[in-house]
Amino acid sequence: MAAPLVRRCAAEAFGTFFLVFAGTGAIVFEVPHVGIALAFGLVVMAMIYAVGGVSGAHLNPAVTLGFVAARRFPAKDAAPYILAQLVGAFAASAVLLAITPHEPHRLGQTLPGTGILPRDALLVEVILTLVLMYAILAVVAAKPDVQVLGGLIIGGVVGLEALFAGPITGASMNPARSLAPAFVSGIPSMVGLYIAGPILGALLAVPLWKYINAKPSESQP
Repeated sequence: MAAPLVRRCAAEAFGTFFLVFAGTGAIVFEVPHVGIALAFGLVVMAMIYAVGGVSGAHLNPAVTLGFVAARRFPAKDAAPYILAQLVGAFAASAVLLAITPHEPHRLGQTLPGTGILPRDALLVEVILTLVLMYAILAVVAAKPDVQVLGGLIIGGVVGLEALFAGPITGASMNPARSLAPAFVSGIPSMVGLYIAGPILGALLAVPLWKYINAKPSESQP
């Protein structure tokens, strides 16, 4: 039996809080790039195992919308989930601002790398989130012995994508992760890119996953 919606939303808020706190915190405290990628991958892995049994550990508005599009999550619960994720993300950025009030930084805000055009950054975010959402759908639909490794698999995908694409776009893949530091820091530049890219990528992953994993028709020889 599924947990009540309020408990599931609390789990989403908590999980997203720690994702943003640990991931963007690694940026704020100037952890080397490899460490930042590891921080994002490991915190996603940890939160999947910590709250996945309660809420499914979406931790990401784009993932929630992807699940709705794939008909694996009720549309009526999408808005409360997304609100909870945003609350968790904004709380994390607020805490980071409170503990580093004299440091001039963007709280780990995602921005295109030097020389990267916004349209190219948008394309990269679409591709990154498409791959992430595809991996999530694959794990959810897999056999139980694969599902139990879901945290490792999805955390690994996040870490890998952050490792190679961090210098390109910041490897957001998550509107909540980008919106919170942008607005809490008071420098909300290019947030539209980091809303549209991940959502489009998650939605495009659904038909691709369905096509690749379609079962042969019974009428086929």
